[in-house]
Amino acid sequence: MTSTQYPIPNTQYPIPAVMPEYWNPFLETLPQEKIRELQLKKFQRIYRWTFAHSKFHRDLYQAAGFNPDSIRCFEDIRRVPKVEKSMMQGIQRKAPYPYGDALCVPLEEITAFRQTSGTTGQPVYQPDTWQDWEWWTECWCYILWSQGYRSRDRLFIPFGYNVFVAFWAGHYAAEKIGCEVVPGGVLDTQARILKIQELQATAMMGTPTYMLNMADIARNKMGIDPEGLGIRKITCAGEPGASIPSTKNRMESVWNAKVYDHAGATEIGAWSYECRHQPGGLHVNEAFFLVEIEDPETGEIIEGPGQRGKLIITALDRFGQPCVRFDAKDIIEWSPDPSPCGRTFRVIQGGVVGRADDITKVKGVLLAPAAIEDVVRSIDGLGDEYEVIVDRLGDKDRIKLKVELNPGAEEKEQEIETQLKEQLRLKTNLGYRVEFYDYGRLPRYEVKSRRFKDLRKKNKMDVNELHKKISRLREAAEDLRNTGAGIPCIEWNVVRLLACVKMMELDISDVVGLVEGGRYPNSQSTPS
Repeated sequence: MTSTQYPIPNTQYPIPAVMPEYWNPFLETLPQEKIRELQLKKFQRIYRWTFAHSKFHRDLYQAAGFNPDSIRCFEDIRRVPKVEKSMMQGIQRKAPYPYGDALCVPLEEITAFRQTSGTTGQPVYQPDTWQDWEWWTECWCYILWSQGYRSRDRLFIPFGYNVFVAFWAGHYAAEKIGCEVVPGGVLDTQARILKIQELQATAMMGTPTYMLNMADIARNKMGIDPEGLGIRKITCAGEPGASIPSTKNRMESVWNAKVYDHAGATEIGAWSYECRHQPGGLHVNEAFFLVEIEDPETGEIIEGPGQRGKLIITALDRFGQPCVRFDAKDIIEWSPDPSPCGRTFRVIQGGVVGRADDITKVKGVLLAPAAIEDVVRSIDGLGDEYEVIVDRLGDKDRIKLKVELNPGAEEKEQEIETQLKEQLRLKTNLGYRVEFYDYGRLPRYEVKSRRFKDLRKKNKMDVNELHKKISRLREAAEDLRNTGAGIPCIEWNVVRLLACVKMMELDISDVVGLVEGGRYPNSQSTPS
């Protein structure tokens, strides 16, 4: 293929006659010892820059006894103090407003604002210079090129373009490598599906949850088979689902497309990706990022495969608000095998398997929510959506799993329940109280889902105390109803109760059951 001859110079990258395997053949095949040399030099550069220009980082480093010339080897890097999201939340919303003491450039040089999604607390603001944004776009070029995106692709991006970074950089990277990009921002799901059909799009980006939700709406509400829409590749991010085998299989089956995973974060960048060879994990872009895996118990850095730990990461080329030894709290492990694609960037096995915040002890057993997702989506007859609720009655942990039955699977409920409980016991070593709901009753998500709720952390009130409070509320409401003089008061009490429920992230269906007579909902209740 040759490029069109324009009457004025064309500034787009020329399209090569033969499409190479790698976006950057030099860096992506660099021997590991050379990659390490490059990472050390880049770390020294970003460290000195940060020390000189970020008051927050300089104070942190000086308190630990570091100076601008403290980094001479990788052992020195491991002693550099880590930064956590809570620290960034604490220093922002002050001068230079709104970024605070970690901003390393004048405000006039900031050209892009993004913020974290806020799923783990107060959002963190991320300022980027034009150079930073070009760097982020380049990171995404590595991702898309490795997954087979080329100029012949028509890429549909069904996400609401806003302050959350999501697929912004993916959009620009797709344009940079020559794809035709269709932004589906303000369209609702059905309109997006119709636009994909109309334009014969060949690729998409989205969260695993939304990709499954789109397929569900196409098939069950619109009578359109998503398999026939012509989507041939999907890039996922925002959740671990695309690296969970059963979830990946569901997406690939329903769309008749290859599904690829990618992991990144607003304050970090697009640091890893699954290539088209699907090596069972994600490449780390080691030319642009330094990834360390830390043993959560000892704090030691894990060098080899077979042991999971926390992701500690440095973005080596981002200067507006640097990311240096950031504790991302993602749980990962190195793969023992290289990828068949020939890239020398190391692979993390199974992608991001969860977050340290989410992996918790239930009944004395360590539980990773991703293991529950893998079980639920491996069982025929169950829908894509589910919710897990952990609470405590007295000193006893309880775990409840809400699932949906697919239409036509109602007669197999007992068989499905038996299989589900057996697989959950096998994969997580825990017993569950399972509740079945009619198809379509559980919440649907477009961006990041929140299916795992640990009420032990949120609700300081003992469940028995909650029973008493709701009982008193019910009695008070009954007294007012009998007098016929307190309808506004009844309504006010209900508002207060619902506010309490929201604040403590309680299960509203459980509370309704208590108010109506102390009964929990049966299998057909609607969690509305």
